[in-house]
Amino acid sequence: MISSTFPYPPSRGGTEIRTFNLLKYLNLRHDVTLVTQRQKGVSDSDVEELRKWASNLVVFTQADKIETKKSIDVKGKVGRFLESLIKMTPPNVLYRYSEAMQGWIDEFVREGKCEAIACEHSVSEIYIRPQFRQQVRTIINIHSSVSGWIRNQLEVGASPNPWRDRLYLALLLEKYEKRYSEKFNYLVVTTEDDKNQFLKLNPRANIEVIPNGVDLDLFPYRREDPGGEQIVFVGAMDASHNIDAVRFFALEILPVLQKRYTSATFRIIGARPTKAVLELAKRPGITVTGEVPAIAPELHRATVCVVPLRVGYGIKNKTLEAMAAGVPVVASDRGLEGIKIETSEGLAALRANQIPEYIEALTRLFENPELRQQLSKNGRSLVEKEYTWEQIGQRYEKLLLHAK
Repeated sequence: MISSTFPYPPSRGGTEIRTFNLLKYLNLRHDVTLVTQRQKGVSDSDVEELRKWASNLVVFTQADKIETKKSIDVKGKVGRFLESLIKMTPPNVLYRYSEAMQGWIDEFVREGKCEAIACEHSVSEIYIRPQFRQQVRTIINIHSSVSGWIRNQLEVGASPNPWRDRLYLALLLEKYEKRYSEKFNYLVVTTEDDKNQFLKLNPRANIEVIPNGVDLDLFPYRREDPGGEQIVFVGAMDASHNIDAVRFFALEILPVLQKRYTSATFRIIGARPTKAVLELAKRPGITVTGEVPAIAPELHRATVCVVPLRVGYGIKNKTLEAMAAGVPVVASDRGLEGIKIETSEGLAALRANQIPEYIEALTRLFENPELRQQLSKNGRSLVEKEYTWEQIGQRYEKLLLHAK
């Protein structure tokens, strides 16, 4: 397994959660060598904890590429953009690249020490040479389409740098995804939306949809319904799609709701809140907690969990985790992407995209404890049946063993 992102602790973000839990499952049954990079903020104890979950852990230190004043001016930015176009690779992928790590991987493959290579997240694709697929099974676990994500941000006006993103989308990203997809025996994505994105780029690609899962020990089912009008959102609060989501909810939905329910509150749970997020705490009924010791207790105390994402492709851990915890969920199309909420027992969540739809859904849940209980039970049941990491790990393992 190759992971440019250090996948521990798994609570750091969605990329880490998926990589760590697949590693954890596979290592119970196979000899797994994890090759990864240590970024700033990764402690020695993090490295030692991760070592427990791999047969062999190889860690390279990501170079601290300090940018000078010259490198961040317009000329420097243009230079990086041109380098990306020439190499047909996004800047964030080039930034992480380690020649030492590449040399180690080349030697490992040349000596025939592995039967399969799993690249965790698309940023790790840079280490796979096209000829590798003639020697070993190669799989890229994409997590989500970068071009689809950027296009979605531009469509809803949520891009922090729209001029840059339009350039990258038009000149680089789709060509990049098409190019790297051709190096692998199989592509793994988390939703049908992402599969369709890649089929447009590479119609001949072998693509498997394998969603995310939930660790049910970390997200136990709640003991009781707390009632009230307490709303929660969970996510890394330095991620642009989460920032856009909480600001959309706090500024456009909550004030309307509070006219009807004066005691309605909104708790924003998640590490690394930016200034734009922290400022929301000045508004009535809003709390920004920052990082918390455990997510499940925060979910259990909430009446409803909202996932008002307007951008971002791929299945969302935050939605599955809230459903596992038994908290009724109101989410957008993006928040529910890849999740089958229409079950044989009834709905497992409520869908909303426009402001009136959120108001209606939240009003129904505030006023109807029976509906809250229905969504609570159905959400938990759905996760138990289809979205545990053991089930997801089995599907990933099968692909790794049989991909051709």
